[in-house]
Amino acid sequence: MAPWSTYRQAAGIGAAALATVLVVTACGSGSGGSDSGATATPGPNTVALVNGSKITTCTNVPYEPFQFNQGDKVVGFDVDIVDLVAKKLGVTQDIVDIDFAAIKSGAALNARKCDVAAAGMTITDERKKNLLFSDPYFDATQALMAKKGSGVTSLDDVKAKNLKLGAQASTTGLDYVKRKGFEPIEFADSPKELLGLQTGQADVIVQDLPVVLTWLKKPDVGAKFEQVASLDTGEQYGIGMKKDNEALKKVVDEVLATAKSDGTYNAIYKKWFGTEPGAAAGGASDGASDGATTGESPAATGTETPAAGS
Repeated sequence: MAPWSTYRQAAGIGAAALATVLVVTACGSGSGGSDSGATATPGPNTVALVNGSKITTCTNVPYEPFQFNQGDKVVGFDVDIVDLVAKKLGVTQDIVDIDFAAIKSGAALNARKCDVAAAGMTITDERKKNLLFSDPYFDATQALMAKKGSGVTSLDDVKAKNLKLGAQASTTGLDYVKRKGFEPIEFADSPKELLGLQTGQADVIVQDLPVVLTWLKKPDVGAKFEQVASLDTGEQYGIGMKKDNEALKKVVDEVLATAKSDGTYNAIYKKWFGTEPGAAAGGASDGASDGATTGESPAATGTETPAAGS
């Protein structure tokens, strides 16, 4: 792939202020970049970053195994994916933890708090009105989780047994069960959703399958609860960008395509999910077979609990 070099763009603001923006420019050869004091406007083959020599990522922590705290660092599947983009641009990644609502609405990107949003975020038509999405980078699905021995294997069982269904607010899982005729108890985030299941506020909860699988690797959760069904929702995650940032989208899409073709994507996937993409998921299926996400995150025995995403 062609290397990327950097230029600094200076623009006069008022009579005395001067702002510097890093512009990363694609080069057809191996020529290096240089600093320039001249004012430059990013063209179709350039990427302007909001914070100097870094690509800034908005996410919502924790959402294990996509992004979560490990010591003083944020790590996870999404982090590794954006690191590939950073490497392509010749910069490093800086992560901003922010409310998920501000991410999916595009407000954080519009306010220039970040260049990209990577938060286990499902691509939807509604979100496309506010965000420019990359090509899909993750095939997702939903799962039902309940106490062991509940006898639940589908949403039909939840309805037939008149059980209390819980879902995380502002997520596609919530939207999905509402379309199926349910009025679930809404929890502000996924830690509260899991707590709701543990304390009996809900008998069954719906959540992204990788999150459920990560929860169940924790001894105190796995001893009492289980995945009882997978819901084939046909969801895919995408990296969000500001609506007009086609230059950055081009780079992100190229990085994703290269990673999938050269084996890098599979290696990252196996690192966080313990299996190759496409392996069959556990649990009963409420609909068609999903074959999207399963396996064990290496961090699954930690103490972090997923918070947002979907």
